[in-house]
Amino acid sequence: MPSFKIDVSTAVVFVATPPVPKLVSKQTGERAMDRETGAGLSTLGLLISDEGEGNLYQVTVPETGLPENLVPGTPVSVIGLKARDWENTFNGQSRHGISFRAVAVTAMGA
Repeated sequence: MPSFKIDVSTAVVFVATPPVPKLVSKQTGERAMDRETGAGLSTLGLLISDEGEGNLYQVTVPETGLPENLVPGTPVSVIGLKARDWENTFNGQSRHGISFRAVAVTAMGA
């Protein structure tokens, strides 16, 4: 499926929830890995505010693109943010949504 670049150059972005490992399976604890680099993937909550509107997004980032000690409230810069739509069927029920992925998240002033 195609992905779309998201321009956050005029937005104010803060960490809402710290990074946690993204899992392929909760039962096995297997961690999701980046298919291109083999790096482990993590997900963090970002509050993105632009043009008077703020939204919370769960963004997946390779561990190589995350600094240590990202805590809630930290102002950050997001590099290479993209959105992709997805759809799957499990037990006869269809689900769909939009996933967000970034190349890196850096603390402002770092």
